[in-house]
Amino acid sequence: MPARLFLSSGDLMADRRFEFARDLQLKGDLPAAADLLLQAIELAPNFTSAWFALAGIREELGERDAAIAAFRKAQASDPGDSHGAGLRLMRLGAEPVSNMPQAYVQTLFDQYAPRFESSLVDELGYRGPKLLFRAVLAVRAAARKPAFFKRAIDLGCGTGLAASPFAKGVDHFIGVDLSPRMIERARARGLYAELDVADMLQGLRARPDASGDLILAADAMVYVAELAPVLKEAARVLVSGGLLAFTAETHDGEGVVVGHGLRYAHAAGHVRTVVESAGLELSLLEDNSARNEDNAPVPGLVIVATKT
Repeated sequence: MPARLFLSSGDLMADRRFEFARDLQLKGDLPAAADLLLQAIELAPNFTSAWFALAGIREELGERDAAIAAFRKAQASDPGDSHGAGLRLMRLGAEPVSNMPQAYVQTLFDQYAPRFESSLVDELGYRGPKLLFRAVLAVRAAARKPAFFKRAIDLGCGTGLAASPFAKGVDHFIGVDLSPRMIERARARGLYAELDVADMLQGLRARPDASGDLILAADAMVYVAELAPVLKEAARVLVSGGLLAFTAETHDGEGVVVGHGLRYAHAAGHVRTVVESAGLELSLLEDNSARNEDNAPVPGLVIVATKT
């Protein structure tokens, strides 16, 4: 993943203490690193990056309450929450699960864009596009329909990895991503007729009723806590017989949780309920992992739903 975000405090001495603290943290001297971060915060009380780094150290040391307090300080000092302190609070159980702040997601992927494909494919064994392609082919074959689509929308398109296996079977491909730098790289791939900088919900809302034959979301719903609004818009945009195909991470409990990878995991039963509530027919739901984490497959789902 990308390097940790750093926002300068505006105070040179505070910034230097932060850098020294990060060096100590990397060497494993967490108490000394925490002390230096506190010194930096004394110089610059609204130093978001220092509060966030301190919170991470407190969490690593098992000091949950102190970690929560520091994450709250980081969140309060940066209204856009570019560091994702709110997400860390959700994972600690200090806040209810809700959608990630747009500033955090955009910053994350703008940073990640230069090495996105090498990291995802080579290091994490990413296979989401291949799984979706096979799933869509299977659903089309069962319905005795060809896997050709006039208009397809790729939500959270990134650099365009998901479009590649589908490209020959799509007349007009539309890519949507919140990160401008991802969109730049998707444009260079040359597979999309249109590219929009927007989140998934905004991208769908910009489309007319019954204007899409296929909607894809490969490794994108893991950044969405509340699936219902996105799926309802997808149902509106799809033509009758159109398909929504997406991957998700999952867990053995109920509802939605924030996993260790700071992505949302949706229980299979929850996904089934949300799909049906959106007015879509669940055509395929199978256990399959789209990526690895720590050299092990992340529990996942592949879903294809049909607009009836």
